[in-house]
Amino acid sequence: MTESTQHGQAQHGRPWVPWLVTALVVLMSGGMMYLAHRGTSRAEALAEQSRQSAMDAATRARDAETARLQLEQKLAALEAERTQLATEKEQLSQTVQEQEAELAKLKATYDDLQDKMKAEIADGAIRLSQVEGRIQVDLVDKVLFDSGDASISARGQEVLTRLGSVLAKVEDKSIQVSGHTDDSPPSQKLQSIFPSNWELSVARAVNVVRFLQDTGGVPARRLVAAGYGQMRPVSTNATPLGRARNRRIEVLLMPDLPSKRTPAAAVQRAIAGGAATKAQAKPARGAK
Repeated sequence: MTESTQHGQAQHGRPWVPWLVTALVVLMSGGMMYLAHRGTSRAEALAEQSRQSAMDAATRARDAETARLQLEQKLAALEAERTQLATEKEQLSQTVQEQEAELAKLKATYDDLQDKMKAEIADGAIRLSQVEGRIQVDLVDKVLFDSGDASISARGQEVLTRLGSVLAKVEDKSIQVSGHTDDSPPSQKLQSIFPSNWELSVARAVNVVRFLQDTGGVPARRLVAAGYGQMRPVSTNATPLGRARNRRIEVLLMPDLPSKRTPAAAVQRAIAGGAATKAQAKPARGAK
């Protein structure tokens, strides 16, 4: 048998070989395509995962920055609050120190007045009191004036000289001197000079103020004169003892507010000064 004959017989004997080759080629191509698609999908999944991770990281970074800014704001607020509290504490401490110093000065003035006026305080002619940063000295009229008179008596001058020696050393108080009477009107003899208790009380207050300024050395800018007549009694007018208590001069030491002086105070001093001029121009003595 020839070689060509043998080859022809071999081909006729294996007709499935071409199909097998084709199938193998197709399978290999499909496998390669599948592997390529799978690789592409995996790459896309990894890329998407990377993008999502990047977005998450960016979000976390923004959140962290926001948290950092909020923390800085809170720290700044806490620091501002701490500074404010420290300032308030310092101011409070300073205020307490000033108040303690003020109380110490007030007590020194009170003790000085008590020492200088101890004889009059003992016999009830002068009452000394201290309330809420104020000192008040009440002098019954007979200590300073003769009955029905606005001129200061010899005894009154001696008492006011001692009082002025204390008041002249007071540097941070306004000193209001106010005159008060009982409800009995001035006698007919005196009504030409003092038509009512208003004029009498004002004249007495102004004369005390002028004496404290001229003789006692109390600065005029600290002095205020006022007259209340019978309008502010401290006792009943139904008894001689009550009327005697109502006829008085009050000297009130009050915290000084130089930046808030009111026009009313200036007007009051001017009116009081006019009344004093009239009273001194026509001194009168008589029964009240």
